[in-house]
Amino acid sequence: DASKLCVPFPSALEAQIALGSLAPDLEPRKGGISKVLSVRDCQLRVHWEADEARILRVSVSSFLDHLALVLETMDRFGPPLSR
Repeated sequence: DASKLCVPFPSALEAQIALGSLAPDLEPRKGGISKVLSVRDCQLRVHWEADEARILRVSVSSFLDHLALVLETMDRFGPPLSR
């Protein structure tokens, strides 16, 4: 099973910040699943591949929880200053 997600951000910098916050999170179990994060323009892109739909569902659900926390934090601190 495979799945893709594209999350739009107001700017490429914000997408990069989200990537930096989410990329260190490794999958909880070894084998059976892979997750690749990347940024293209203003979009955070995530691609999963899993041996089983159940494993994919757990990984996507966990990622969405982490993404929600990152988005809340970014919203609370406001737009980033240009680098």
